[in-house]
This record gives sequence, C-alpha cells and structure tokens, in this order.
Amino acid sequence: LVRGKIVVCDRGTNARVGKGLVVSNAGGVGMILTNTAESGSELIADGHLIPATLVGFTDGIAIKAYIAASGANATATIRLDGTTELGLKPAPAMAAFSSRGPNPLPAQILKPDLTGPGVNILAAYTGTVGPTGLDSDDRIVDFSIMSGTSMSCPHVSGLATLMKSIHPTWSPAAIKSALMTTAYVRDNTGHLLTDTLDGETASPFAYGAGHVDPVPAIDPGLVYDLGFEDYIEFLCSLGYRDEYLAVFTKGEYRCSRPHFSYSDLNYPSFAHVFHEGDNSTVSFPRTVTNFGNSSATYNVFIDAPSGVNVKVEPKVLEFDLDHVKRTYTVTFQLDLAMTLSNFNILSSNTHTFGSLTWTDGVHTVRSPIAITFQAREVDN
Repeated sequence: LVRGKIVVCDRGTNARVGKGLVVSNAGGVGMILTNTAESGSELIADGHLIPATLVGFTDGIAIKAYIAASGANATATIRLDGTTELGLKPAPAMAAFSSRGPNPLPAQILKPDLTGPGVNILAAYTGTVGPTGLDSDDRIVDFSIMSGTSMSCPHVSGLATLMKSIHPTWSPAAIKSALMTTAYVRDNTGHLLTDTLDGETASPFAYGAGHVDPVPAIDPGLVYDLGFEDYIEFLCSLGYRDEYLAVFTKGEYRCSRPHFSYSDLNYPSFAHVFHEGDNSTVSFPRTVTNFGNSSATYNVFIDAPSGVNVKVEPKVLEFDLDHVKRTYTVTFQLDLAMTLSNFNILSSNTHTFGSLTWTDGVHTVRSPIAITFQAREVDN
C-alpha cells in the first residue's frame, strides 16, 4: 500500500522525524505530515530522512478530503528546489509548544516573563549524531533547523549577556526588567501577536510582557530592581520553612518582614486573583530607578482589564538626576457592575488582561496586567 507512495501521516505524540523513518522502512518515498488540532497552524522544520513537508491542521483536513474524493487517482508532489522566503506576515507568532501561564504557584506572579525566537532557528549542531537524533541517521551536519524553548533560551541569554556588557553594574532583576518593559506585543502587520495553537489572539499567559526587543532594552528608561533579600522575603511570604530557605541562603535565614506579600515584590508585571467574596481591592507598591535622561517627567497610561478599575498614585513621576528612585502605587478594584457576571462561570476561572505604561516621550516602560476572577467552589 505504501511502497513508492507519498504518505499522509498525522502528527501525534511520537517524534515527527520518527514517522518519516517508518514511512521509509515501509517503502514510501515521501511524507506529508499533518498537524492535529493540538498543534493548530504551527509549522516546524525538521531534518527528515525522506522528502517531507508539514502542513497545518486545516490544510491537513483539506488534503484528506481530496484523497477521499480522488481515491487511487490522488497525486502529490514534494519539490526539493525550494527557496527561502523573507518578510513573511504575520510574524512573529506564539508557538503552540510554548510554555503557558497562569503560574501554578503563586498565581499572583505573572508567568511567563517574556518570549523570544524559538521556531525554526538555524543553530549550530553537534557532529556526534544526525540531525534527526535517530540511531539510523548517520548524516553529519554543522548546522540544523531546530525549534523549542531550548532555542528561545539562548536568544534571551545572549541578550542578557549583551545587556550586562553595556550595564556591568546592573543586577539580574534589572536586566530582566529592561527586557520585559521594552518587549513588544504586536506583529509586523500591526496586530496583536497571534497564537498558532488556535489561531486566536495570544494573551500575556502566552507571551508574558511580550517579544524581546534588544535595541530599546539597552536604554529602557526606568528599571524595576530587586535584591537577594527581596526574593527570600517573597519565599517567606509563601510559607517556606527555614530548612528550605537555607537551600537558597546557604545558611540560616530569619524572615524579617512579617507583612511582606507577593504584591510587595518589585516585579515588572502585575497579576492578581480575585476570589468571590474576598476583598475587592488590592494595592501594589512599585519602585522604579531612572536610567534614562537625567531630567525626565514620566506620565502613566492605563489599559484597564475588563471588570477592574485601576488607579495609580502619583500619576506623574519626576526625575532630576540619573539613578534616582521613585515609588508609586497601583490599586486594582473590582467593578461591582461587572462582578456578578465575572464570577458567574463556576466551571473555570475567568481571565482579563491590560497594561500599565510610563512614558517620558522618549522611553516607553510597559508592564502587563493579568487579573483572574475565581468563583467560589460549590459543593455538588
């Protein structure tokens, strides 16, 4: 049935390149790999053992319909003389495989932090195994096309190294802040980033603060900084015992700020879970350090999440010197007119998103906001 044919295979849980090996062993000359619904329109390049191509879920349905209608007369061609296409739109887009929020513990810290290039990356490759990683693949290559969070990690790590070389005194938290607050959330068509998982608009639970943008990150304007003790006090607020804290502190540590909570962590993003029946107001203090112009005035712009009123005090931050710190407070209050509808979904949580942006006309310092409405559990 397969010998001499181009075979259509569904993408599933085992390796994509492994499917090509099965087709080859059965005598097939090529493979069309079709995404399942879980992978949507995401297209990933692989170093297949046989001529092969990957198509999205919708295209796969169309191909199967064509085969069903054509029967033995169905034909296919895989061309091997393809060329590289540049300037494709829309780009970038969120990978279907990318790690997703909300953060399991605690949900009040928005994760992921940001996103970077991770799909179809031309990467240096080991000479000890073939590009498929299969035992039967004896090809040796210097470079291969690879995808995964393992590809976005070196991109962001490289940017962090670049940032550290330019700002050698900056802490890891300051570098993270600069990358987050200057990230972008729109593609090259001007629309919000698309999620290839379902073809819909992606949310901060997919991209965090956005896609890294190295040039503005070098000069972010304002920075949210954190020190070692801030992180330890945050772990204290989560109830970590002394023996667990010692793993991080390499010695005994006594929590010194008994009223410290997740909202006090000077993070470049905001997240909160409103539980039905709980306090309808929460405040987040934040401190920013001026690393832009020595004299600058920043005004705040708020894109409030649906169902929540957002208040910032003060609304203007004045700086007359570099490295000067200023503190502001963000207050989130449930919009009582929408509360009942937000909590009316008992089967799952409801999420809504927004952003808070400081700008002096030169720098844009943007922080994402993620609000979750969690309904009261009802006994069945």
